Amino acid sequence: MIHEKRLLAVLAHPDDESFGMGGTLAVYAAQGVQVHLVCATRGEVGQADEEHLQGYASVAAMREAELRCAAGILGLAGVHFLDYRDSGMPGSPDNAHPNALTAQPVEVVAGKVAGLMRKIKPQVVLTFDPIGGYRHPDHIAIQQATVRAVELAADAEFLPGEDIPYQPQRLYFHTIPRGFIKFAVRLLRVFGKDPSRWGTNGDIDLASLAELDFPTHARIDIRPVLDKKEQASICHSSQGGGQMRRGFTGWVLRLFGTSETFMRARPSVSVDERLERDLFVDVVYESWPCNKDHY
Repeated sequence: MIHEKRLLAVLAHPDDESFGMGGTLAVYAAQGVQVHLVCATRGEVGQADEEHLQGYASVAAMREAELRCAAGILGLAGVHFLDYRDSGMPGSPDNAHPNALTAQPVEVVAGKVAGLMRKIKPQVVLTFDPIGGYRHPDHIAIQQATVRAVELAADAEFLPGEDIPYQPQRLYFHTIPRGFIKFAVRLLRVFGKDPSRWGTNGDIDLASLAELDFPTHARIDIRPVLDKKEQASICHSSQGGGQMRRGFTGWVLRLFGTSETFMRARPSVSVDERLERDLFVDVVYESWPCNKDHY
């Protein structure tokens, strides 16, 4: 029997775990929490130069290796792939690939995630916010699938006879503080840059993102693990991980990057609740059979 804290992050691509909520994952892993990651794709559409591809048969193989490097630094207990294909950004030809994540019915993807929830039995589940952070189609697709998976995992009518129904107690959406985005937009304009065409490929519209807002229900202090988050990001060097802490972007990240914020989706939040500093507050621990073959 097991009796321990378990956290599951459900994300879309290799590097999402490090560039986004990596500090939170490292914080809980350092506390002895069993932290697992479900990654929907292997980031096949990510760009990579010949230097990074040396020794790898494909972009997917390279990015999986980068993810496993990061997982070791963050202290993850398990990495689980759904084996879908990276869909690329909106309007790209990769959207139409038959195995692209965004081409799959939400119910089918949710079923795979729910099956893993039943095996891993996390009390806390993390995923993207409803717009996937910056409107990446894969981020939105896996977010919707994760929300549905939390319901399916607890439904006795879903795959009856295959694992015991299980209900994660808490579901959080990782959010990007709008103060950070608004500050970045202002600075980019000061330096003569277009905030509507930000990022390596100029396909992120920071200006429109600054107009949206999600409530902050939890804030996790990641200062004790900032080095781990940076080193995990460097593992994703093919995607610019080694450059994130440099120049303008690095300066802004150092200014705002000492905590990570989350919106709580389950259970619902009452108006008088205080800001949480721990995602496991009021979580109830139960004993479950441990399936060692799963790990």
